Amino acid sequence: MSPVKILFLSKYPRLGASSRLRTFQFQPSWESINCQTKISSFFNEKYLREIYLHQRPSTVNVLFCYFKRFFQILSAWRYDVVWVEKEIFPYLPSYAEFVLNKIGTGYIVDYDDAVFHNYDKHNNPLIKRWMGNKIDWVMRNSKLTIVGNAYLEKRANGAGAKNILRLPTVIDSKKYIKKQMKQNVHPVTIGWMGSPTTVKYLKELLPILEELQKEIPFKLLVANGQKTIDFEGDYECVRWSEETEVSIIHQMDIGIMPLPDDDWEKGKCSYKLIQYMACGLPVVASPVGMNTEVVDHEVTGYLARTKEEWKGYLSKLILDQALRKEIGDRGYTKAHTYYTLERNFELMSRLVFEENYVLTQLHHTPE
Repeated sequence: MSPVKILFLSKYPRLGASSRLRTFQFQPSWESINCQTKISSFFNEKYLREIYLHQRPSTVNVLFCYFKRFFQILSAWRYDVVWVEKEIFPYLPSYAEFVLNKIGTGYIVDYDDAVFHNYDKHNNPLIKRWMGNKIDWVMRNSKLTIVGNAYLEKRANGAGAKNILRLPTVIDSKKYIKKQMKQNVHPVTIGWMGSPTTVKYLKELLPILEELQKEIPFKLLVANGQKTIDFEGDYECVRWSEETEVSIIHQMDIGIMPLPDDDWEKGKCSYKLIQYMACGLPVVASPVGMNTEVVDHEVTGYLARTKEEWKGYLSKLILDQALRKEIGDRGYTKAHTYYTLERNFELMSRLVFEENYVLTQLHHTPE
């Protein structure tokens, strides 16, 4: 049997976390079941590094990315499956997706963020008017729409997507091993991991952590690639990479994930929480979006809405080592039961190939 050829059109190269986790980490698994894969990213590392450094992206480089994607699309007819991360051309109408359906190739589309809000909630009324329904059209006309959480699934259903698979953002269980808890740790380390673009979520919590640190000693470990943060207290900022993220989590005793209760954040897939739990850490998180599914309140962690709740739950965990271990153990079991690459690749590959409807179904006509 000849291999199935899959073209993955990712948004970022491997340096981009969403593309690394939703596309690149599955590539060896696809190739292990007789698939021939190619990953072509839209943006390049130059663009990502500029974003992470809060620099204005080079216009010439962005235009280069658009031209590069145009030539990537020209080869799509050679593949059995075209797998799109979010959209083919950001901030352009869905002409490319339309053409893929017209030539009989079609596409699968994957979402781990509420990218539709880039358009339907844009400040520019022209973009909102002319592209507000772009992602709905892309979902509706895909062979298969893969979504990372319930908020994205609701949007796909509302858009009329015909086949929907809910697939969380997952960890490789071979890499994520349980932290060996030491006795009588002092000070306890509260940790947050993210990127320079998501550290804004932590900043909202910093005044509460400063206040708590005056009452109970602890260390704050921030893994975001920056050298400093605006925090009056004991903290450390460290750089992290794909190779070091597990070892950095092992330096933490408690993992946190604060989020505002906004539409964009409801589309996030709670990957930080899954990472912490997969290493055996107890967690405290905002009760927003998928956080409420990943965290079983008072079982695998705590959901904190108010200042008092954040201080109270963190205090309990800082002061009670046995409680940290008990909650961390339960979180570890949940993460390695439901949120692993192995389990979710099996679900995805069975749907795509064994049930066989994606490759054999008739290509529907775009509406």
